Amino acid sequence: MRLLRRSPLRRLLPSTVRARATAGAVLVVAAALALASFALLGLLEANLLRNAERDAMRQAETIARLAATGELQKSRMTLHGVEFVQVVNARGRVLGAYPNLAEDVPLAPVKPLRPGKQSHTWNTGPLGGEHRQRVVQVTTQTPQGLVTVFVGTSLRDVDAADDTTAAALAVGGPLLLATVALVTWRVTGRALGPVEAIRAEVAGISDRELHRRVPVPPTHDEVARLAQTMNTTLDRLESAGIRQRRFIADASHELRSPITVLRTQLEVALAVRDPELWPELIGGALQDIERLQQLCSDLLLLARIDAAQPMASARLDLGAVVRDAVAARLGDRVPVRAEPAGGITVRGSELWLARVVTNLLDNAQRFAVRRVDVALGVCGGPGGRTAVLEVTDDGPGIPPGDRERVFERFTRLDDARSRDHGGAGLGLAIARDLAAHHGGTLTAEDSPRGARLVVRLPVAEGEGPSPGAPGGVRGR
Repeated sequence: MRLLRRSPLRRLLPSTVRARATAGAVLVVAAALALASFALLGLLEANLLRNAERDAMRQAETIARLAATGELQKSRMTLHGVEFVQVVNARGRVLGAYPNLAEDVPLAPVKPLRPGKQSHTWNTGPLGGEHRQRVVQVTTQTPQGLVTVFVGTSLRDVDAADDTTAAALAVGGPLLLATVALVTWRVTGRALGPVEAIRAEVAGISDRELHRRVPVPPTHDEVARLAQTMNTTLDRLESAGIRQRRFIADASHELRSPITVLRTQLEVALAVRDPELWPELIGGALQDIERLQQLCSDLLLLARIDAAQPMASARLDLGAVVRDAVAARLGDRVPVRAEPAGGITVRGSELWLARVVTNLLDNAQRFAVRRVDVALGVCGGPGGRTAVLEVTDDGPGIPPGDRERVFERFTRLDDARSRDHGGAGLGLAIARDLAAHHGGTLTAEDSPRGARLVVRLPVAEGEGPSPGAPGGVRGR
């Protein structure tokens, strides 16, 4: 019921940014204009009233001085900028009135009691008329007693100025508000035009048209920066879409091969009636199933990394992680020689860091001839110390032009790193993503012989051996 009572009011409110901006500007200007109008009228009237009172007061003081010296009857009274003058003694008798005032009727019925000055504003004066009058009253001591001088001046100029100013404000105010509304409406429309163009372009972009971009206005303002940010976001979406489609295609291709081989082996096993051949066929099928399991596990891990799922982070001894990963590889074709430094503490997931070491060792074992070396140490830098893990082999190595491409998913180099060596081309990609997830890097660097893969991870603050510890790697 409360929502129903509020809905008519909400329908009256402006519904667009342009309308709200225009209404807000008009309301603000109207409030400022009203305050300025009242202030202007008040200041104008006060100034004109002060001028009229000053002229009347000056005339009254002159006449009062004449009365005090007894020269009022002898002098010829002249009026300057006033309407009338009346002089009344302490008994209420009119001593003089100029011009056209009844000489026997005092302006004020109260008799003067003491010398002083007063000012009054009368809506109608002794002479009548349409305008107000400002009357000053000066009481002074004379040889004949207290005498009061009344001097009045018409406020027709004040009233005329007030009327003229009020009429001008009454006409100019609405015109000014209309101008403000029109200008605000036009300016807001021009400012929001690019925003509407951006909205329309984004609304027309579908999942198959991520190559489209929104127009960037040449204004170099907030709207232009919004358009640039939107285009940057679209670039990332397009890149993510391309990577996803490529990943799905590569994954489908990699899954198709072992599934096809497995199906062939099973069909052959069904066709062969000799039980002595079944162990060999079943063994080959199990190998393909193991390859499928490994591939599915890698794909699941990549999906978790891409989804930026939080990892269980803890302080770890990286040397212990490396030693455990090396000790678990008892059946490797080529023996691994490890020289990890101790006491290097990093923050991360033990399972994922062990996976990084395992993938690097798998890659080295696949192409090594006689040896695989693992070294772990730290190096110092302006941003803090860094743990450095190196895995080298004496195989054919990685050409300089392919040292970034080997970290792409499902990538195998044509000759040395072919499918015949096993693997789906995901090991190094997973290792680099896991290193990046821990705030580190994985790169392929120069080596006298074979491949040299280097992992750099930030050392946990306040932990780890000195850069010169045995087995450490000094800064490269």
